[in-house]
Amino acid sequence: MAAYEGQQSTFGELTASADLSTKQYYFVKLSSATQVTVCAAITDVPIGVLQNKPTSGQAAIVTTHGLSKMSADGTIAAGNILGTSADGQADAIVAGTDTTVYVCGQAIGAASAGETFTAFINITNSRAA
Repeated sequence: MAAYEGQQSTFGELTASADLSTKQYYFVKLSSATQVTVCAAITDVPIGVLQNKPTSGQAAIVTTHGLSKMSADGTIAAGNILGTSADGQADAIVAGTDTTVYVCGQAIGAASAGETFTAFINITNSRAA
């Protein structure tokens, strides 16, 4: 099944602090009070999933809750708990095994590395695994 999106809660008041035009559907974090950048470590605290392709200084639309497309870092199976990889893509994590990794959602679809899949994102309830 092709990746799809559904109802979402999004931020529209944030801007990209760097060129994020190739990072659509990646996890992003705050780089300042009003700017986001791609997560760069598995221990980063994501604020959401980037929905558009902004260049530096442009508006960044970020989903915090709802059905979103995601870019897979590795093999993702439906039902996997998701966190960020070291490059901002979604990675399957095992809750309870690493308290420095944040649970950010759950896979609805499956994907291989580099593919786009559907995920339920819940950054509003993000917590260390």
